[in-house]
Amino acid sequence: MPSRTCALVRTAVDRIAAQTGASTRLVDLAELVPDLGIRSRGEASPRVEEALAAIEGADLLIAGAPVYKGSYPGLFKHLIDLLGYPCLAGTPVGLLATGGSERHALVAEYQLRPLFAFFGAKTLATAVFVPDKAIHNGWVVDEPCSARLSQMIAEAVHELKALRAGAAAEEGGGS
Repeated sequence: MPSRTCALVRTAVDRIAAQTGASTRLVDLAELVPDLGIRSRGEASPRVEEALAAIEGADLLIAGAPVYKGSYPGLFKHLIDLLGYPCLAGTPVGLLATGGSERHALVAEYQLRPLFAFFGAKTLATAVFVPDKAIHNGWVVDEPCSARLSQMIAEAVHELKALRAGAAAEEGGGS
């Protein structure tokens, strides 16, 4: 069965790209599993190194994780542990989590937000948790969850547009 989390991240990324014209790259942890039995970045395969470079070089991240037994998967944390420490400083990050029960609703706030704050990332104000039963074919079918996802997407679009405006001002000699 396809990953509901991956489908949800793809939906969010596609909606952001449609509104901003941004190019996208999806890093699917499931595709990297065979290469993640490593102790350090120095042991990273080309696939893992490419994924890490994509994360580190992104103008915006949408980080999505399924929740199992009250937390994100260990391999998700392991991939994040391989990132260079200052690489995400100031990078806007949208936080998404999915899980089997509303009991996991605060994982994005109490686990994902501090994880990315450690790196100095600018986590978006609205984090999204969607229970598995509210996702159908990559779409959120629960109205309150859908509204929250739309709010996070609007925040991401705003951040990308502000980033582009700042870059244009710098190129044009503005401050």
